[in-house]
Amino acid sequence: MSVEQVWTEQTGVVALPSGVTVRGRRIGDPASPADFALLLAAGPAPQWPHRWIRWPDFWIPVDRADALDALREALRRAHDGERVEVACRGGTGRTGTAIAALAILDGLPAERAVQWVRANYRPRAVETPWQRRWLRRLPR
Repeated sequence: MSVEQVWTEQTGVVALPSGVTVRGRRIGDPASPADFALLLAAGPAPQWPHRWIRWPDFWIPVDRADALDALREALRRAHDGERVEVACRGGTGRTGTAIAALAILDGLPAERAVQWVRANYRPRAVETPWQRRWLRRLPR
């Protein structure tokens, strides 16, 4: 089995609109290595390259510009063939919102992002009204 097959068959791996994949997970869960991680909560840092986004639980990123830069970096890395993951404490609200944001940056209309991430990642992803509003206002 190839490394790519192992990656795409993992729990939490979703294909964005362009077909590139990203993995969402809880920070504390064991995981096979990725090439790059976006971490949205404090916790054990993975052994692979990563970037922290200050993003309080149930809220939106503290620094919008930094978050957008990190999300764009993650999307660029995914398009370059890297295995990219997004992780927070519970793996649902912040992670789901970040995956929805990646989908928007990848071409999905913002008004479809919440429905899309709930169908493709987790049914309860994007937990709060302000997370939904943040996604609707996300610049491409």
